[in-house]
Amino acid sequence: MNENTWHKSSYSGAQGDCVEVSEGSITAVRDTRHRELGHLEFAAAEWVAAVGALAGK
Repeated sequence: MNENTWHKSSYSGAQGDCVEVSEGSITAVRDTRHRELGHLEFAAAEWVAAVGALAGK
């Protein structure tokens, strides 16, 4: 697992439905309401490509 610090994603809304991200050589993503369910991990290049695709770039 990624040992970096978790932070709220800048794409999360203000309504409390948040995604947390831990970035580094491996980027981990989790739901703040269900942290106990674990997280997803992506290689840094995969994460950049996914975010770019979602942003339409």
